[in-house]
Amino acid sequence: MAATVTLEPAGRCCWDEPVRIAVRGLAPEQPVTLRASLRDEKGALFRAHARYCADADGQLDLARAPALGGSFVGLEPMGLFWALEPEKPLLRLVKRDVQTPFAVELEVFEGHEPEGGRLLGRAVHERDFLPPGVRREPVRAGRVRATLFLPPDTGPFPGIIDLFGSGGGLCEYRASLLAGRGFAVLALAYFRFEDLPEYLNDVSLDYFEEAVDFMLQHSKVKGPSVGLLGFSKGEPLCMQFWTNRSSMEVSQRLTQGHR
Repeated sequence: MAATVTLEPAGRCCWDEPVRIAVRGLAPEQPVTLRASLRDEKGALFRAHARYCADADGQLDLARAPALGGSFVGLEPMGLFWALEPEKPLLRLVKRDVQTPFAVELEVFEGHEPEGGRLLGRAVHERDFLPPGVRREPVRAGRVRATLFLPPDTGPFPGIIDLFGSGGGLCEYRASLLAGRGFAVLALAYFRFEDLPEYLNDVSLDYFEEAVDFMLQHSKVKGPSVGLLGFSKGEPLCMQFWTNRSSMEVSQRLTQGHR
């Protein structure tokens, strides 16, 4: 191996932070292929690759050099991360344990062949999902089954309830990253988790009302309201709950107005 792969920041950073990738020690205008790969917690392999040419000084900076083909084309400094695709079709890249990082392997190969030529350089970059100082607190309050993520400051913080989709269970990676941006985020399970219902149709809107009350009563959450963030089946649930809660508030105001 003759080339050096450098990353800024070096070594380790959060998944939602940009990384600058550069390669030094190449021949002037040398054609190379860069490949990124990682294995998820179940061992599934995800890969991306792109073809580049070094500059006249034998250097390659992905913030300045466009990809000439591969998983993406054009100037995409973070393309090797967002373009990761599963080796086996229909798999989705999901972080199940936010307390451990993903290790992304970056390799530089000689030439533009589909399978890559001689290996010239290599680096491993760790991508975290639990930002420095963020607190992770499991929640078992009444019927609520969740994990609360709090930013490192004293607060109080704007509150968000995060709902994922039809697979059920408890998914934390979005909530943990949002907490690093200054939000108190409740990653809320609502079926197929511990003693919660097995099927989505058995979930009551009262359960989400209880989760909202938990957040509004928490000393680290800034009221008088919290945001709802939904993905897949979580999205219509957010809309349904918001519509139902708004109708109840209107009804209460009308009732009070007649007294």
